[in-house]
Amino acid sequence: MKNISVTLFINLLFTLVLSLLITALLLFISWDKEHQKRDEISRYQLISNALLSTAQLNPTENELQRFCHNSQVRPVAINANRLLILSKGKVIFERESIYGRMQIFAIGDNHYIYLQRYGTNLMLKDIKSKNKRLKITVLIAISIAILFLFLYIAIIRKIAPLKRLNQQISEFAKGNLNIKIGYKSNDEIGQIAQSFDDALHYIKRLLDSKNLFMRNMMHELKTPITRGRIAIEMVEDGIGKTTLIRAFERMNELISELAHVERITTQGFQPKLSEVHINEIIEESLALLLCDRKQLLIETHDEVLVTDTKLLALALKNLIDNALKYSDDSHAIIKVDKDSIKVISKGHSLENPLSYYLEPFTQEEKRNSGFGLGLYIVNNIAERLDYKLHYYYKNSSNVFELILKN
Repeated sequence: MKNISVTLFINLLFTLVLSLLITALLLFISWDKEHQKRDEISRYQLISNALLSTAQLNPTENELQRFCHNSQVRPVAINANRLLILSKGKVIFERESIYGRMQIFAIGDNHYIYLQRYGTNLMLKDIKSKNKRLKITVLIAISIAILFLFLYIAIIRKIAPLKRLNQQISEFAKGNLNIKIGYKSNDEIGQIAQSFDDALHYIKRLLDSKNLFMRNMMHELKTPITRGRIAIEMVEDGIGKTTLIRAFERMNELISELAHVERITTQGFQPKLSEVHINEIIEESLALLLCDRKQLLIETHDEVLVTDTKLLALALKNLIDNALKYSDDSHAIIKVDKDSIKVISKGHSLENPLSYYLEPFTQEEKRNSGFGLGLYIVNNIAERLDYKLHYYYKNSSNVFELILKN
């Protein structure tokens, strides 16, 4: 029950209550018919006893009219109609007493009382409304149903903004930051909508500030690094020069890594998908890495993928870079099949679970040659491309597997 939507829960609840209401109404109508039938028989007996016991089977015209008016019956003349009733009518009740005989005939919805005593007889037609109680019951049931329907519509309309709010939150989760709910109300839903609008405005300001800061920082750092790198070439060769060159190179590497992170983690970023051969992606990743091909063993089939070439090449470049940096023999194996790309290198297994290294700026304490952004970038690219990054240790080798198909 806790996993169904609010709207579905209300629909089920109202359907259950409406079903119970209809069932109760049908049971009441059935019970009322039986009760009404018993009441009719009792009434007919009272009428019959009144006429038979007081020897009023042949009353005067005035007495008969007054009795019929009070008892809500009407005499049936001795003619073909009476004969038709006696021959075609169904006897639903009859009784004999010391006063005479009473029979109740039914033709359709009409009931007739036939009285006999000492060779004389009298037939009366019941003209009392039989459906009065049923009509009142149906009227009450319709009134309850209308009230019930109005209550259902009112509740559905009251929670309708929740559906729109959910849709807009989903749009926000997909990266659309230009949405605004605009639901003006002082109820709880209105307060939630206002809080969401405030939070969205705050998040947009934070993202804008972050993007502006990242771009300005990278731009401002690039200029002095470039100038410093040029100036250091004028220094005489030595340990100090080598150290400074490496420092500038690492700063350039860090800025490049941060640029990649800023690009792929932008909320509105969407991959550019196209058909590409896996060998082309490997070649592009090696071009980015600028490594010695003798360090790599590539086992591949020329599969065709629908993917973002630049993103997948960047992810593969980071996996190969990590494998070469941290392997025991500075060699790595790239193994490709139709479902995955594996990067394998000899070495000790990771000391922590893979999830630890998927956070930015995390690495093994003894591994200080990188920035701890490689696997973070790979994992973000995998999520953007709907791939999965797996790790396992087998045969003294670390295996990072990028699963390309679910």
